[in-house]
Amino acid sequence: MHSAKLTIARILSVLLIALGFCNTALAQENSPYSRYGLGDLTPNHNMFTRGMGGISAATNDNRSINFTNPASLSNLALTLFDLGGEIDIRTLKSSNPVGKFNSVNTYFSYLQVGFPLTTQKMASKGMGWGMSFGIRPVTKINYKIEKNERLTNIDSLNTLYEGNGGTNQAFIGTGFKIKNFSIGINAGYMFGSKDYSTKLTFINDTTFYYLSNSETKTTFGGLFFNAGMQYDIPLAYDSKNPKVVTKSLRLGLYGNLQQNLRANKDIIRETIYYDPNGGYFRVDSVFEDKDIKGKIRYPASFGFGVNYQEKHWMFGADLEVSNWSSYRYYNETDAVKNNWTLRVGAQYDPSDFNKPTKKYFNFVSYRAGFYYGPDYITINKNRPEYGFTLGAGFPLTSLKRISYPYQFVMLNTGLEIGNRGNRQTNVRENLVRINIGISMSARWFEKRKYY
Repeated sequence: MHSAKLTIARILSVLLIALGFCNTALAQENSPYSRYGLGDLTPNHNMFTRGMGGISAATNDNRSINFTNPASLSNLALTLFDLGGEIDIRTLKSSNPVGKFNSVNTYFSYLQVGFPLTTQKMASKGMGWGMSFGIRPVTKINYKIEKNERLTNIDSLNTLYEGNGGTNQAFIGTGFKIKNFSIGINAGYMFGSKDYSTKLTFINDTTFYYLSNSETKTTFGGLFFNAGMQYDIPLAYDSKNPKVVTKSLRLGLYGNLQQNLRANKDIIRETIYYDPNGGYFRVDSVFEDKDIKGKIRYPASFGFGVNYQEKHWMFGADLEVSNWSSYRYYNETDAVKNNWTLRVGAQYDPSDFNKPTKKYFNFVSYRAGFYYGPDYITINKNRPEYGFTLGAGFPLTSLKRISYPYQFVMLNTGLEIGNRGNRQTNVRENLVRINIGISMSARWFEKRKYY
């Protein structure tokens, strides 16, 4: 009992550290489109599915935790520890004015723990039950844009637009299975911040002007819920063991209702002065109104998909739809719209876990996919968003033990090459994202029996 409590305490401490990563890992990217809505959307998929274009609605694999569709939690066989991170290499190209910006950033993607709750009696009746908890970022805001211009009959003016913040989720989920039908729900707390500022500097050789700072800081939070369902359709059975399914089709559906997040806003208008270290301090307050209460309306979304699976192959396709036109910030609209994304992917797994081999790459899972859809931000016309993905799952467990049921350590990797915009848009974003995740299975929290 003491060791179990110690294990849980360590898990909670890691979650708190991950929460710190969520708040600090967004300090270097410069994406001007993160100004709109709640910022740039982070991938809503684990590392296992990212290599397959992000297909998640009907994906159900006991080597990873699918937080997109919680119905898949019913398939957990042993305790899973799942951690993911990414390296984003982003290039922004502007046509007017002509310019180019490059950035390389490292981000925390998610941290989660899942464990089965299925009893032997439940398993004998074809039932399954699992649970998970974790934390992940949902959106990120980070931009810093400088503009220099000459005002007629006045002076030269330097304008600095800057924004920081993002949205995170701390969640707990459960999934329950009866025969071929699974249902699940995620619940938790969504929280975040938005800090937008505009600093004006008049450039004059004879007259000194203090800088002006117009800033709006918002913090928000609230409970959230999303749910999912999956249904398995057996297509073929093993000739030697009629209870073993060799080919199957799985249908999946997930989504969340529209949510209202409680918000507090501070409006600041002030004159400032930069110190020698690059920071600034206030000279005078022109206007200030703090703790303005309001609401942020987070839109409803849903996705559905289908997976075909046999011994070595898996193919899948998803369609995601989000109602961003209903987004409101203190009853104000923004430059966002409804959008959809089509995802298609496949995996080839050559391994036969009952036939150990010395050839390591026979146990590597190979993945590929793509996605396409319109961006949810409407600035500079309608921007398409699309990308191609490759991935692989590398077992880190000794090949002598890899055939032991469900005991494994897996390194999930992925490469995503994506694009937002086209030649008709003013700013075009090219993205190369390197995804890295570790999933570990262990026999934790099990009651020992002696015979």
